[in-house]
Amino acid sequence: MFESLSEKLEGALKTIKGDAKLTEINIAQSIKEIRRALVAADVNYTIAKDFTDKVKDKALGSENVLKAVKPGELMVKIVMDEMIELMGGQSVGINVKGNPGVVLISGLQGSGKTTFTGKLAKYLKDKRNMKVLVAACDVYRPAAIDQLTVVAESVGATIFKEIDNKNPVDIALKAVAYAQSNKFDVLIVDTAGRLAVDEEMMNEIAAVKDAILPTETLFVVDSMTGQDAVNTAKAFNDRINFDGVVLTKLDGDTRGGAALSVKYTVGKPIKFISTGEKMETLDVFHPERMAQRILGMGDIVSFVEKAQEQFDEVEAKKLEKKIKKNQFDFNDFQGQLNQIRKMGDVKSLMNMIPGMSKLTKDVDIDDKAFTKVEAIIQSMTPVERANPDLLNMSRKKRIALGSGKTIHEVNMFIKQFEEMRKMMQMMATGKGMGNMMRNMGGMAGGGGGGFR
Repeated sequence: MFESLSEKLEGALKTIKGDAKLTEINIAQSIKEIRRALVAADVNYTIAKDFTDKVKDKALGSENVLKAVKPGELMVKIVMDEMIELMGGQSVGINVKGNPGVVLISGLQGSGKTTFTGKLAKYLKDKRNMKVLVAACDVYRPAAIDQLTVVAESVGATIFKEIDNKNPVDIALKAVAYAQSNKFDVLIVDTAGRLAVDEEMMNEIAAVKDAILPTETLFVVDSMTGQDAVNTAKAFNDRINFDGVVLTKLDGDTRGGAALSVKYTVGKPIKFISTGEKMETLDVFHPERMAQRILGMGDIVSFVEKAQEQFDEVEAKKLEKKIKKNQFDFNDFQGQLNQIRKMGDVKSLMNMIPGMSKLTKDVDIDDKAFTKVEAIIQSMTPVERANPDLLNMSRKKRIALGSGKTIHEVNMFIKQFEEMRKMMQMMATGKGMGNMMRNMGGMAGGGGGGFR
């Protein structure tokens, strides 16, 4: 996420780190590079200039700062504070109060509206303990209703749909009545998108909003489209006056322009960010945490929150004892893989840890590749999974045949598993993190020499 922007900002701030104090000359050099980095990230030039002008004014006015604060650290702090302000200052919650609370989803086709609808339903159901109904009001796109049905059922939400009804306003009104009579806490209305902003689309979404009077209207935007996403958001906001923005596909080739520009341009907060296709990969947007990640500081708070969601204290204590006795086995390993998967994209998670983004930069950790590891583990007998030391050559040949892998691949996995067991013991002293990451990359089919 934002790798290119992070690297360029780090380079811009490096120009000042070795200096004894902030001066007009080194501030000007740094500001010039910061502005270039922002423009390269598809931030509008006017916004980039306004941002850097504010940074420059604060930096020039910092002569009376305590001597203990190094110039480089002070500049980073100033840039981070302004970046937080640019993205909204603080997180803003979603309004789902009502009988029921009604959330209207808007956006262009392909922005990820339907997937986000499912993610939001899961978020409200699991984290807010709400009874959720979703309404299928996209009556144009082929298979749209089927897609929403699958998504809703996968997260345990109820879907309201009328296959033969082609009137989205009528469907939405009936969904509200159904939600009220069946005591749903919240109704999420998924609407149709278009390939581009047009009058017909705007009239329809405005009509739906006027009819159902939602407690919250969200605009879903593909963050990979950069400044175009911001322009589209402005067009929608001018017409339907939405309450907040959702940025999707932040795990892709995102330059950062949308995240940094949308609040400045439309005056509405980013409320959620979405990464990947998994229904668990939805996060409340925190400007401070995002600024830290963009500046290469990680996001340890979000990482801990995700870990706590999957944390089982009793199981953790059992696992700790096994690791200390070097009894960590393949069953334990598979259990940990499952927990990591539930937390989200592995590489994105590692990048939340301060300093880890550089270590994982060239390590290819593919979530899908974990299925290859599981195929090997599942081809073992229960006794073999619990006793890794039993795996002699004849057993390995049988496992290779059962998993569809070669003997070399099975041997490589077992070797890396043994190395990981040793690394886990070393982690207690804070050593071996880089090696452990390389081993995980290899086990997942990455650059560590593992199988594909």
